[in-house]
Amino acid sequence: MTLSIAEADKILSDNFAPWVLDLGLTVLEAGDLHAVLRLPWSDRLAREGGALSGQALMAAADTATVIAVSSARGVFVPMTTVQQSTTFQRAVTGADVLVDARITKLGKRMAFAEITMTAEGTDAPAARASTVYALLG
Repeated sequence: MTLSIAEADKILSDNFAPWVLDLGLTVLEAGDLHAVLRLPWSDRLAREGGALSGQALMAAADTATVIAVSSARGVFVPMTTVQQSTTFQRAVTGADVLVDARITKLGKRMAFAEITMTAEGTDAPAARASTVYALLG
């Protein structure tokens, strides 16, 4: 029960706040238990010193989890973040970020995911996140 890229992009455009859409996220993959999104580099998202802000990475991880859960269920349902923990391991400067969300447990009312964020062209993660979602529908 996975989503097509077009279906996943529609979930993104129809269900997120305008400021999240302003991040420019695009869906690259939507699978049985995962989704991969691209967070394009933007100077607007950089903080002092030129590194991508942690807030942008955290929002991207949160958004990727919604797409991954929706793809695993085959449809979007209302859900809300219960917990998110993020560790930042290295700065991202001047590169898009690939946001890979993997569902580790999907129940009737809760979903758990691990997200790896990697600057495009590198193998070393820039950040990792762990999320817990309450499924409301």
